[in-house]
Amino acid sequence: MRWTIKSKPEKEKVQALQNALQVDETIATLLVQRGIETYEQAKTFFRPTLEDLHNPYLMKDMDKAVICIEKAIANNENILVFGDYDVDGTTAVSLVSSYLRSYYPNVATYIPDRYNEGYGISYMGIDYAEDNDVSLIIALDCGIKSIDHVNYAKEKNIDFIICDHHRPGEFLPDAIAVLDPKRADCSYPYDELCGCGVGFKLIQALAENRNQTIEDLLPYLDLVATAIAADIVPMTGENRVLAKFGLEVINTNPRPGIKALIQNVKKKVLTITDVVFIVAPRINAAGRVKHGNEAVALLTEYNLEQAEQFASEIEGYNSDRKDLDKQITKQALLQIEENNETERFSTVVYQESWHKGVIGIVASRLVENYYRPTVVFTKSGDKLAASARSVKDFDVYNALEACAEHLEQFGGHMYAAGMTLKEENYLNFKNAFENEVKNTIHPDLLIPEISVDFEMDFSDIDEKFMRILKQFEPFGPENMTPVFMSKNVVDSGYAKTLGNDEEHLKVFVKQNGSPNFNGIGFGLGKKITIVKNRNPFEAVYVVEENEWNGNVSLQLQLRDIR
Repeated sequence: MRWTIKSKPEKEKVQALQNALQVDETIATLLVQRGIETYEQAKTFFRPTLEDLHNPYLMKDMDKAVICIEKAIANNENILVFGDYDVDGTTAVSLVSSYLRSYYPNVATYIPDRYNEGYGISYMGIDYAEDNDVSLIIALDCGIKSIDHVNYAKEKNIDFIICDHHRPGEFLPDAIAVLDPKRADCSYPYDELCGCGVGFKLIQALAENRNQTIEDLLPYLDLVATAIAADIVPMTGENRVLAKFGLEVINTNPRPGIKALIQNVKKKVLTITDVVFIVAPRINAAGRVKHGNEAVALLTEYNLEQAEQFASEIEGYNSDRKDLDKQITKQALLQIEENNETERFSTVVYQESWHKGVIGIVASRLVENYYRPTVVFTKSGDKLAASARSVKDFDVYNALEACAEHLEQFGGHMYAAGMTLKEENYLNFKNAFENEVKNTIHPDLLIPEISVDFEMDFSDIDEKFMRILKQFEPFGPENMTPVFMSKNVVDSGYAKTLGNDEEHLKVFVKQNGSPNFNGIGFGLGKKITIVKNRNPFEAVYVVEENEWNGNVSLQLQLRDIR
């Protein structure tokens, strides 16, 4: 594990912000590190409002999209809302379909089958639209590269509106409107929205057209916050506003489907992290194990009893998903060892019987294990399909682009991608990918990194500090939970290991006569020798609140010690 301490920002900037906000140096430093340097920027950061959301019509083609939908409604046409089977796709479909249905009945939804149709817009989906007399398809979280599919639909007199957030290729599909803030010719002020976020901009524009205000759209933000959390997009700008207000909806008045998913959770107030680990995997499990339609049915259900029924089925899929994921990860790790591939620069594994729904999760598990760019293949029809995951700061999408001659198709972004290839090209791809990673990755990127904000003294940690720190939430990429480092930390003689395999470390620590803090280090049990006998050590940690029997105290969650 390597510790990287961020460079200290300019002293003058920190000082100026300290004076403007009347906060201490640690808080001002954290803010400047996050690009917040003025009173106004800090105000937007700490007190986001719905007024901070941009005008949806700033997005290229938004006017065309709205005119097209209004025309379809005026002519009583059938509209199909089409989206991918992951959390971002199913929440986006639920969002746009439930908004349209609030004033227009002829709206159906379509989620492609992960196994028969694969990722993105499918010919089967377009045929379904034709069979059901649909004349407009609104595609969400997919479609930016679906040039042939859109042409195929055109031959059947079916119009397309595409709402995507993935990187476009050289040419755009010939749709009525292509909403994608990553389009080179789109000057929308924020281009890090997820697919559901782009869907939200579309309903925001439709709502404006119908004289509704942003307050009328608040009930939809639980879906948007869930997608932002699951899709791991930057927690900055518009995403931060949408996530913050969406979290409030989740915690106060969520839709029946989300309420049913979280009602057994013991916590009173959920954070974005809880959404990532509790809500998102369950929504995802439907598309992984059964069908994404089940997630849409749950998220668009207005009867709580029915939603609870759906949620309990989804709970079952989630536990199946966990079993599959464990079993396949075990087989993949064995394959790496048997093939003598433990020392490679990349991991590429394949078995035809692996469940297509969990190969993305397995890829993430393998990254945790070997910490290198990873691709997991399985059989899908007459081809092989795969999920790729990367390590911090390595662009796996670019690496796949360099191996494109061996692939049938691929798509995705820097840290996660999907692809298909012909079985006879598997070994060629595997070798090409290994060579590409070997030649382009910096050796440091193959060692897991803990990014530390700065070195801090325990004497700076108190209730007031924690109160302000909590206002940095919601956390996510580009606004991560602050991580601190302290030297000369000493355990007060209470260190012990916890867990069945003694894998966790529990300590009671202080530094230079500071108050004592409880510390917990998950997975750090083996390092107990470092802290024994009151030996001084260095610790990297986050400060958190620990609630026990109604008492709240500050504790350090240790990320690493040395």
